[in-house]
Amino acid sequence: MNQTEASEFQARFKICVGRLTLEPERALTEMFDLAAQRLVRFAVTITGNQPDAEDALQGAFSRIAFRPRLLANADAPWPYLIRSVRNEALRIIQKRRGSGYETPDRGSNDESVEAQVVQEETADSVRRVLKSLPKSQYEVVILKHWEELTFAEIAEALGLSQNTVASRYRYAMEKLQRSLEPLIK
Repeated sequence: MNQTEASEFQARFKICVGRLTLEPERALTEMFDLAAQRLVRFAVTITGNQPDAEDALQGAFSRIAFRPRLLANADAPWPYLIRSVRNEALRIIQKRRGSGYETPDRGSNDESVEAQVVQEETADSVRRVLKSLPKSQYEVVILKHWEELTFAEIAEALGLSQNTVASRYRYAMEKLQRSLEPLIK
């Protein structure tokens, strides 16, 4: 997501939050349509699979539907929503221990078979290294790079200090660099 898309997302999200107290059903529907893909992608990093991640998203939105003012009055609504989804995902894994990670299906493309194999092997290596990180570091990396949150927003979403978030990120980047170095050479 580029800077323009991120700004547009934030502006649209802010509009939805502003409507929560006036038109909660409409606002939640628009918010769900706007943010669901991003939130599920994040929840997969916690649950390890798509169905549980989708359940976490549904659970978070259900809770917010009953008390929309909690989100509307939050100092930082986007991190608040991420934290809600995270909490639901953690509840799900407590209930369903032992769920495995499901890799998404990949469609075919026009690249040469050799290039596609190399690309998939590289992607698999990166995924493996990411998954080998401690969950606490993995979450921070995902929120920083895929969701493009600031350390302050990540700290708010995870209920941690900015220093803790920054340290986890730094340690994760060091581990990733060491582990991925052979791929770069």
